[in-house]
Amino acid sequence: MGKPAGFRQGFTVLHKAVSLLARREHSRQELRHKLAARDYSDKEIEQALQRLVEKGLQSDRRFAESYAQSRFECGYGPLKIAMQLEQRGIDVMQIEEILSSREFDWCGLAARVYQKKFADRLPLDYSEKAKRSGFLRQRGFSGEQIRSVFGDDDT
Repeated sequence: MGKPAGFRQGFTVLHKAVSLLARREHSRQELRHKLAARDYSDKEIEQALQRLVEKGLQSDRRFAESYAQSRFECGYGPLKIAMQLEQRGIDVMQIEEILSSREFDWCGLAARVYQKKFADRLPLDYSEKAKRSGFLRQRGFSGEQIRSVFGDDDT
């Protein structure tokens, strides 16, 4: 006798989603992509995601806060974190609210990241300063945050 339609080796879409969330927080968009890759129907996925939100098991806000804190601790600036959160389906207004909270000292972080990479060596010339600024820009720091590292107050 064959397996019933929708049989997924003992896992319903809801069980699989909970299993994914047990490992780490996921955005709704991330869960949707991972479940779709396992051939669940769009209808099954949306119903499961809605139940998870209703039960408080999935929250884009909670995911975004956790993700931002984790990336902050890894030395990434707000511009890079915002881009990564947006790619994961987080609302732009929510991203701005989270990243502008008082718990993130972006200028202080930029200084620590710079210090770790370059120690106490000051840039020898404009070209070297530009390269170092580029490094901080790639890490996601704004011009204002980068200028604060170099003590440039001409903002």
